[in-house]
Amino acid sequence: MSDSFSSTGSSEPSHASVCVLGSYAEALVMTVERIPKPGETLMGHSYRQEYGGKGSDMAVQAARLGADVSYVGVVGNDSFGQRFRDLMETEGVDTSALRVTDEHATGVGLILKDEQARNVIAVDMGANELFDATDIDAAGGVIAQSDVVLAQLEIPLTTALYGMKVARRAGKITVLNPAPAVDLTQMDLSDVDFITPNETEARVCVGLAPDSEVSDADIARRLQERGAKNVVITLGERGSECFLSNGDVMRLPAFCINEVDSNGAGDSFNAAFCVGLAEGHSVDYALRFASATSSLCCTQWETVPSYHDRSAVEDFLASATLQA
Repeated sequence: MSDSFSSTGSSEPSHASVCVLGSYAEALVMTVERIPKPGETLMGHSYRQEYGGKGSDMAVQAARLGADVSYVGVVGNDSFGQRFRDLMETEGVDTSALRVTDEHATGVGLILKDEQARNVIAVDMGANELFDATDIDAAGGVIAQSDVVLAQLEIPLTTALYGMKVARRAGKITVLNPAPAVDLTQMDLSDVDFITPNETEARVCVGLAPDSEVSDADIARRLQERGAKNVVITLGERGSECFLSNGDVMRLPAFCINEVDSNGAGDSFNAAFCVGLAEGHSVDYALRFASATSSLCCTQWETVPSYHDRSAVEDFLASATLQA
């Protein structure tokens, strides 16, 4: 496949297939009046179980946008793993390349949220840590049938990068969302067509402090020196910017919305961006489509319940305005 992507092109949709190299972690959430101190016990309320994991979020959002989605990953042979499989079946996601294991439990996150919107979180990635190159090789047929392969870093870094390599050898567009962020300064990113950090993650990826004042253009250059072809940096309420391998730079302001909860917006953005690319759209259109999708996500609470379908996104695109 070509190493360069056009910033302009058709915005007419076509069939799309996205493969997610993913993670799942059941979120166990409770609300408390305040965050307890060490050794303290507080009575909480509103306990709920929620779907978690960046890979799971991305698969759901891509499927709701109309793409054929396949999921590659590992879950435990337990009730949380079954809940995930039920979710994927409901959303129409192909899990033929999902491995179910007795070796580790399904990943889980314990979350305490206080009444001032603060939280403390502890995560055990569980079975996600077992996701390795053999799972990628076993999923070769699924990858070969996809247009775009999307990975993130709630799975082992070596597995994510190996997945990018296998996908690119098969002629697929590869997208790496480096979250949670890790230092990538010693990594070969030459199999990554698009790397998509937010602005703090981008700095961690090149070995800087999250609040470093180094410019985004310099960050993008450093990531491209490691081999990444194109760099998309999301900027929250300031939109996004894209640094293409041909030297073009695109900056897209955010849409005007009444934000309620930004949780899961990054996963929503990445899923939609991949759907746009898989449909053969220009990078410019794929970014606009991704921004609209993630903006809608921010108008409702939580992750999976906040993910909108294709018709809602298209309606929003037809009427929404960009921030000045």
